[in-house]
Amino acid sequence: MALFLLFEEWGWVPLAAGFAALGRLPWWGRLERRIAGLRPWAALLVFGVPVLALVPVKLLALYLFGKGEMILGLGLVLAAKLAGTALAARLFQLTQPALMQLRWFARAYIPWKIWKDRVLLRVRASWPWRMGRRLKVHVKLLLKRWGTRLRAAFKSAGR
Repeated sequence: MALFLLFEEWGWVPLAAGFAALGRLPWWGRLERRIAGLRPWAALLVFGVPVLALVPVKLLALYLFGKGEMILGLGLVLAAKLAGTALAARLFQLTQPALMQLRWFARAYIPWKIWKDRVLLRVRASWPWRMGRRLKVHVKLLLKRWGTRLRAAFKSAGR
């Protein structure tokens, strides 16, 4: 469960930001404004249907696993997870104010959010998480240095 929450947490913000960047397209921006202005039950429908639409894709992936197509099945699961997370994240950002007007949704969401935040706080305080963060910073610095050296080498070779 913690791994699922971590993936959702890691993917939620950057993937939603990717979808939000589409909002700069005029027609996409109009669509997002219409979604953001929906009434609560319509917002629930708009948020829920695309998420549920990915279920057949995941079932297809299971079928592929059963047929021995492990790489294709895994690729399909990963693509569905990324696309589903990106879409769900952006739709939730757009529909959350309307969804929170539904009492049952707010009653379920608020305790879930508190629980999720507590779990993530504990995970982030753990030794493996802290070491992973340090490794990530180290790798980013290393890649940045390599990139700088590589660009310098290309510049000097081009002269």
